[in-house]
Amino acid sequence: MRRMAMKNLLAIASWVGALAGATAAAAATQAGTVYRCPGPPVLYTDQITAPEAKDRNCRTIEGAPITVVSPPKPRPLPSASNAGAPRPSEGKVGAGEQRARDSDARKILEAELRREETKLAELQKEFNNGQPERRGEERNYQKYQDRVEEMKAAIARKESDVEALKRELTKLPATKE
Repeated sequence: MRRMAMKNLLAIASWVGALAGATAAAAATQAGTVYRCPGPPVLYTDQITAPEAKDRNCRTIEGAPITVVSPPKPRPLPSASNAGAPRPSEGKVGAGEQRARDSDARKILEAELRREETKLAELQKEFNNGQPERRGEERNYQKYQDRVEEMKAAIARKESDVEALKRELTKLPATKE
């Protein structure tokens, strides 16, 4: 029995080898001459004629193996029968746990909002309606003007941050405490 299985394996292996050799020979004759053309990017092609290759300073590639890399196969889309079903890796969160998460998020955002509003008030106080006090190193009036412009920009950023935090807070459900 073993001897017969071994003979069948050898026959199959020789058949596969012959088929692979025939396929490679057919591909080599079908492809024609392959040229490597210089320049960014380097071009490998068999779609040009010999005179065109000579004009472009292309070299023929003979005997070198050519590797063709195929792109990865796309993932299959979920079928209609299981499209709405939760995947095993996706866990559902209970209503109580979601309320707790929302409450924690609200507390964090409210604390951040208070900090940003405090910083904004400090910046506006220092800005003094566009007339901040001059510092000793600001003997040059341009340095003073530059600092005033930086302060305006910082105030505008803080105001934007405060508004963004307020928008985020409106997206969260109200807590019942």
